[in-house]
Amino acid sequence: MEVHEDASSVILPDSELGTTAPSLRFSKTCLKNVFSVILLFIYLLLMAVAVFLVYQTISDFREKLKHPVMSVSYKEVSLYDAPGIAFYPGKARLLSCKHHYYDHIPPLINPGQPGDIECTTQRINYTDPFTNQSMKYALVVQGPRDVKKKELVFLQFHLNGTDQDFSAIDYLLFSSFQEFINSPEKAEFMKDCESSYSSWKFSGGFRTWVKMSLVKTKEEDGSETVEFKQETSVVNYIDQRTKPRSDQLFFVVFEWKDPFIQTVQDIVTANPWNMIALLCGIFLALFKAADFAKLSVKWMIKIRKRHLKRSHQVRNHIN
Repeated sequence: MEVHEDASSVILPDSELGTTAPSLRFSKTCLKNVFSVILLFIYLLLMAVAVFLVYQTISDFREKLKHPVMSVSYKEVSLYDAPGIAFYPGKARLLSCKHHYYDHIPPLINPGQPGDIECTTQRINYTDPFTNQSMKYALVVQGPRDVKKKELVFLQFHLNGTDQDFSAIDYLLFSSFQEFINSPEKAEFMKDCESSYSSWKFSGGFRTWVKMSLVKTKEEDGSETVEFKQETSVVNYIDQRTKPRSDQLFFVVFEWKDPFIQTVQDIVTANPWNMIALLCGIFLALFKAADFAKLSVKWMIKIRKRHLKRSHQVRNHIN
């Protein structure tokens, strides 16, 4: 009886150790499996975010290519290329034309009478570019150049009589008077200018002061277009002459507004190198996440097989 009691006292602790040790191993394995599943879902979520970022990056790049941003820059100059001023006086006659500086125009002497014409002028006839039938007469005058000295051109026209209700003289500006002089086909040159540039008017009985500014626009094909912007101020002329009611005097002044040439161009803000670097980083993260997920799955399968093997061994030992 004592021998049996000793045997039972020895076997009982072994059985308790045999049952508690596998349960502890099972709980640790279960926690590891749960932790691995959570990590797997986290990395799958990160992979989904990375795929979304790739799609969003490519979409933003294509959108920026379709919609470039307008860039405006300014270049300061001391001398402009003298513009050409084409007048369409009709029946009006040029009385005087002078260059003045520093915004100073001396008082008029014998207004309405022919005076000095100190400007470079050129008269030309050409076919109307819009109708190709009627002839047009233009008086082309060289515009101001020296913006630092506030050079201006002051012109006086006289219209002796008109049957119209309103009297005005049309004019247009083009970028270079020298190009007009050097052109072998001046008539075609003026037709192109009239087709490309806008025309304006100034009225009789007033002094119209035109301040010009130059805007250059660079196109996508590399070509460059020139446009004039104008600010005009009109002052009434107090005519003290004894004259017929149909007699009209026209006064106009041309001056540069400021020494800055405005350049406008479209810039694509999408940088392909930034997009490539971002995509490389995203794809590297995807590969790392996929590799970790594959290793996690292999590790879970290995742990599962090891657990099943140990369980089978424990059952065999108990049996």
